[in-house]
Amino acid sequence: MSPTITELPLDNVLDSDIRDLQTNSLWRLTMRRLLRQQSAIVGGILLFFLLFLAIFADLIAPYDPLQSLIGKEELKQREDPCIHLVGCASDKPQHLMGIDGNYRDEFSRVIHGTRISLRIGFVTVGFAIIVGTILGATAGYLGGWYGEIVMRILDVVLAFPFFLLAIAIVSVLGASLTNAMLAIAIVSIPQYARVVRASVLSVREQAFVEASRALGAGHIHILFGRILPNALPPLIVIGTLGIATAILETAALSFIGLGAQQPEPEWGFMLASERNQVFSAPHLVFFPGLAIMITVLAFNLLGDGLRDALDPRLVHAGVKTQ
Repeated sequence: MSPTITELPLDNVLDSDIRDLQTNSLWRLTMRRLLRQQSAIVGGILLFFLLFLAIFADLIAPYDPLQSLIGKEELKQREDPCIHLVGCASDKPQHLMGIDGNYRDEFSRVIHGTRISLRIGFVTVGFAIIVGTILGATAGYLGGWYGEIVMRILDVVLAFPFFLLAIAIVSVLGASLTNAMLAIAIVSIPQYARVVRASVLSVREQAFVEASRALGAGHIHILFGRILPNALPPLIVIGTLGIATAILETAALSFIGLGAQQPEPEWGFMLASERNQVFSAPHLVFFPGLAIMITVLAFNLLGDGLRDALDPRLVHAGVKTQ
């Protein structure tokens, strides 16, 4: 259930927002706040563009990203980009981002890499949020010896450097993109669990929870129907920012050979494959790196906008200073 007006910190809410609460849900109000955030708008536009590329990658990419063009065209290894509109000879095949070291179209590989990277982000963070929410919610609600055991185990995981622990997990499981995603998900679980546990601890003793107990509501209904929805705003923000981190960390694992393998068009692996050609064929390093930068920037901007939209105090302060 959405919080009622009496459950919200009205001292920090704008007069216009109070009128909105009388007719709209909290989530609709959040969307209105989100549209006031320039960073969220820019991040949303970039994310929409990336989603469009991922969905229609098969139609946008002119070539198979996995197939070599040897024997089909007269090409040079790591040939420079050829764009007809900027002066490339019209009798030459057009390759917008050039040819890589295996005679594959770089543009097609970068486009299909969008699909892989977004899948990495959403699947990895989704898995970490589900497991972290269950652990954090039950640890915060039940408390006692169970909560202590769960949190101490998570503290042990947090004690290790994030990236080094991911490397260790992939080294045990074997180098592959799936194992890299699993490793990043595992090392991300504690941060989501701690956020959910903190929210549960702050809400479980409030009056509306006590009222539910007095009315005979069961523990599952109280936890997942009354308490847990209050943990969603911070979880959404940290999850959005976590997608950018997951994409970046998986690309780093692929760069050192522990993630994607040949011939997968994953951006980090594409950088690793051509890192020695940074001066002779810089386009093969520039375009995958640019794609990673744009994707991470999109989620970071959207995450910052969500943080401001979901915190009435930040919205209020922002309007006061304008």
